[in-house]
Amino acid sequence: MAKNELAPKAARIMNITRETSDTKTFTLVFTNPADQDAFNYRPGQFVEISVLGVGEAPISITSSPSRKGFLELSIKRVGQLTETIHALSPGSIVGIRGPYGNGFPFEDVNGDNILFVAGGIGLAPLRSLINYVFDNRRDYGDVKILYGSRNSGELVFTGELDRWSGMPETEVLVTVDRGDEYWQGNVGLVTTLIPRIKLTPESYSAFVCGPPVMIPFVIKDLLKLGFREDKIISTLENYMKCGVGKCGHCLLGGKYICMEGPVFKYSQMKDLGFG
Repeated sequence: MAKNELAPKAARIMNITRETSDTKTFTLVFTNPADQDAFNYRPGQFVEISVLGVGEAPISITSSPSRKGFLELSIKRVGQLTETIHALSPGSIVGIRGPYGNGFPFEDVNGDNILFVAGGIGLAPLRSLINYVFDNRRDYGDVKILYGSRNSGELVFTGELDRWSGMPETEVLVTVDRGDEYWQGNVGLVTTLIPRIKLTPESYSAFVCGPPVMIPFVIKDLLKLGFREDKIISTLENYMKCGVGKCGHCLLGGKYICMEGPVFKYSQMKDLGFG
């Protein structure tokens, strides 16, 4: 019998971490050890997570493939399916199929200094690559992480942001769009952090992920600094319903984002009509 590429594998929720009031990180392990052993992925790929009788949705993988034996997904509560997932407890079973997409080209940037620019929940897919870089530290140069959210209550992975800032040859800057009486850091869009860092664009590769409205402004500022178009790597959001290029929902500029993306170099994004 032919393998059904759309059939999900059962995975058990092992742990749930509350990141914000509407975002949780779920640690999952496949119930069949053979499925767990066979699940290989790259930073930047995504899976389709499902709950029987409710539906499924594409979610970026936030764990790093350099850390074996589990899968992590950070899920923002935005609709019926994610509402149902948020109500689950450790021990609950969900469906997982994938991984899908092309992932970040981390092999192409070996030896480079790395700049990460993230907005909101966009830090989730970048977290996979950030931890991969730290787990393979000798392969990369200096690391700079710029992260912004709408307010301090929407910052995710705050513990890891602190840990990353203590890493050698690493700089972490965080900002919020709107400050409050408890926030002592920078106030402004994530682009306001770019002038605060010192770098030589010729030696850096930049990875950008965040709300669609953020990405063009970040790329514009990086180009002004002198970054090469093929050294700016970002994600393109499009509704990736099936994940295997059959439904056509994510077709953009003749490319299926679920298969040929969601990660693109800016030089490729221009060909898709971006910017």
